[in-house]
Amino acid sequence: MAGGSLRVIRRAEKLVRDDRRVIPRYLDFAHGPRIRSIARRVLKVPPRRVPALLRQVMRRFAARHRDLRAAFRDNFACAARHLQHLPALSAAQKLLLGACLTMEYSIEAAALFNPSIVPHPDQADLPRGAVRFLLTLRATGEGHVSSIVFRRGVIDRACRVTFDPAPRYAYAARPVPDRLIHKADYLRRLRDHGLDAAPARAVLDALPDPFALPRLKQALAQLRRGSAPRVGSKPVAGLMWWMAEANYELRFPPDCLPAEIVIFPATGYESRGMEDVRLVRFVDDDGRTTYYGTYTAYDGVRIRPMLLETRDFHAFHISTLHGRCARNKGMALFPRRIGGSYAMLSRHDGENLYVLRSHDLHVWNRSRRLQSPREEWELVQVGNCGSPIRTEAGWLVVTHGVGLLRRYCIGALLLDPDEPERVIGRLRKPLLAPAAEEREGYVPNVLYSCGSMVHGRHLVIPYAMSDSRVSFATVCLQSLVRRLLDEGP
Repeated sequence: MAGGSLRVIRRAEKLVRDDRRVIPRYLDFAHGPRIRSIARRVLKVPPRRVPALLRQVMRRFAARHRDLRAAFRDNFACAARHLQHLPALSAAQKLLLGACLTMEYSIEAAALFNPSIVPHPDQADLPRGAVRFLLTLRATGEGHVSSIVFRRGVIDRACRVTFDPAPRYAYAARPVPDRLIHKADYLRRLRDHGLDAAPARAVLDALPDPFALPRLKQALAQLRRGSAPRVGSKPVAGLMWWMAEANYELRFPPDCLPAEIVIFPATGYESRGMEDVRLVRFVDDDGRTTYYGTYTAYDGVRIRPMLLETRDFHAFHISTLHGRCARNKGMALFPRRIGGSYAMLSRHDGENLYVLRSHDLHVWNRSRRLQSPREEWELVQVGNCGSPIRTEAGWLVVTHGVGLLRRYCIGALLLDPDEPERVIGRLRKPLLAPAAEEREGYVPNVLYSCGSMVHGRHLVIPYAMSDSRVSFATVCLQSLVRRLLDEGP
């Protein structure tokens, strides 16, 4: 048993990937001549055949999607800029071309892993001692592209886990196209990112307040092709566009179930994945509740820390994080302010665990080292496994350590309740280490979690086994805290 005398119970319940969960994805050829070639072939289809072809494709695929015709329309719109010099297409031909430019993407085909758990906002109609939860997971499909998905379920008083029935659809919303951007907020973000150049001010002076993305795109194009472009205008334009595009909104239909929701990469900056959401139920000083999720955006080369925000799990705001300490992976927000400021866990140097403080949720410049690799099972690096959990004794932090042959184990820290920069307890041995049946998978020898939850007298830890499937472990919270205090810092 891991953790010495601590009784850690591995639950029998498992959550595995489901190949049937598909979304209609834009088949992006990224090449105008190829798209025009397909469009010309669509134009040659006899007009009387077009409705029959559409009926055929709907018979084959419509039952697998919430609104397949809407996906065809959206995907045609993505390609429309390449078709300016072709004959006009009818409404039916546009749908047919949209179908040609659509592919089904199995979001969980490769793996489903790295869970985070919070109490669900709706706790009505439950048996005594049960809690309804919401789980976020990293779903990975073809090409190792990761998206964010959700599952809802119930943990009963005996810590048995049941999930809601599998949903009929998987649904990925597109960013709100007509979102308005306020100059003051946008300029603050640019400055936080170190940009206060004359070309940026010139672009903003030419825009209304607020402005929409198309207007910004036009202004940046003028900046790039100006007759006498200023030195550095190209990188300025690139940063300004990234800052505008990377902060966006998603809206899902009101009747969309949590397990139907897929937050799929929407910009080039997260095109290779949205990784490892650490979801937390944040209660502000005025009692207002917001769900925040820190995650990593990856474009195949660079990684960027991002923040997801929602109150109802139907409208989501995605925003960038900035500052000297907003880098690398594994940022995790405390569930409330401490001493009037936000607090965050981070591993911005890639090896050590830090506590960050800030009065601005999106800007992080101050840090203090909390934990460094010390034990044999964490010689490579340490990090967190989700947001801290408040207990009577202090802030409980579930951690991970990476050791020999990149073996990941799960541990724990206890932080001072008022000064979370101070460690008051630390496990010398792993709380959970990969068992024989947990070692094999997409990434071998890895146990990992992105967030735990207290239920009654127990700490419930959902965890991924070798980046392939998900299980649960429980441990008596009082016993764990006592052990941490006994072992000390």
